[in-house]
Amino acid sequence: MTRFPETFAPSDITSAGAPLPGRVRVGGRVLEVAEGAVVLGDALGALRVAFDGGAPALEVGDLAVVVGVPAGGALAAARLAERIAPRRPPRGRSGAASPPSSETERAIHRGRGAALARRAAAFAAIRELFAERGFLEVETPTLVPSPGLDLHLDAFAVEAARPTFLITSPEYQMKRLLSGGVARCFQLARCFRRGELGDRHNPEFTMLEWYRAFASVDEVMSDTEVIVQRVAAALGAGDTLAPPASGARVSLRPPFPRIAVGDAFARWAGVPADDAIALASRDEERFFRLLVDEVEPAIAALPHPVFLVDFPAPLASLARLKPGDPRVCERFELYVAGVELCNGFGELTDPVEQRARLAADQAARAARGKPVYPIDERFLDALEEGMPPAAGNALGVDRLVALCLGAKAIGDVLAFPHGWL
Repeated sequence: MTRFPETFAPSDITSAGAPLPGRVRVGGRVLEVAEGAVVLGDALGALRVAFDGGAPALEVGDLAVVVGVPAGGALAAARLAERIAPRRPPRGRSGAASPPSSETERAIHRGRGAALARRAAAFAAIRELFAERGFLEVETPTLVPSPGLDLHLDAFAVEAARPTFLITSPEYQMKRLLSGGVARCFQLARCFRRGELGDRHNPEFTMLEWYRAFASVDEVMSDTEVIVQRVAAALGAGDTLAPPASGARVSLRPPFPRIAVGDAFARWAGVPADDAIALASRDEERFFRLLVDEVEPAIAALPHPVFLVDFPAPLASLARLKPGDPRVCERFELYVAGVELCNGFGELTDPVEQRARLAADQAARAARGKPVYPIDERFLDALEEGMPPAAGNALGVDRLVALCLGAKAIGDVLAFPHGWL
């Protein structure tokens, strides 16, 4: 027997796929008032309500509960059961007249609620995929003793009994789980990075991070291809995307081409491959300027995603050097329609080399006048104990959802982007 809610939302009526009771109670916000009727809405839909004997005294912005008969996505022969008028002070915090509804409410009724519903569908598709592949979903701490020492990432410090930081990534803790015997794990983690704000950045964002023990970067890149396809399908994009910036369609059919960083510089920046690899050590600023100004725009113009692989060794971060060619490391990034979606590694497991890299990062941060974070000794202890050979990836979920929905900024798919706080 179908169990109906005591009070329906307007979107329950407009999206009903099964017969509803003869008369229903519906609660929502008044979006429009017309003669003899109102439009009642929630974040996911709007319902026209026609009243017997004329519309009751309702104003736009009121919350109302009505009782009536569902009729073709509307409510007929309705009566008002309850009106809740929100407080409307004559002046807002800025001294200007207050609008009838808040910025949040207006944005929700302009479609943000629908974007949030589709975002939830993307998360469900991701969880379904990892369940199919035998991954364990985990949650690791948000407050950590070290947020990582990457030169390009700055953390938020938190006052506590000891120095503590909001995570920039759950990488250290997830690798400790690998060392503890969790063979495959993933996490949809809330991450925090200071100084990051823009169309593709928010100080607080969602990262999909996953690891495979005894696996290669090829397996993780294969995971990545399927994730992009699965999320795009869940959001109605199918096998192609039409990014708002260019309008040119991008095919998502795998396999995605792979191009080494050196070859990309030779092809699009006019720098021979060997020279490009050496440039990362000799003049990192020029290397990144050429990457941003020449290579990335060329990749963005391609009609398919591209994995950029084999980064120069100085950019290894926590990746291992490539066997047979120590000039480069097992690091990859995926670009889709000009958007950098992820940063993946064949993971470094040598505790001695890892400690040396972290100490070098501390020195580099100090030289640049940046905050110098502690080394996470428990992470290094886990490597000492023995972390299995592994590969992992960190993918920006907000960017992927925005890309699949054709949104210009990740703030359009967040419930509360930075400017709303």
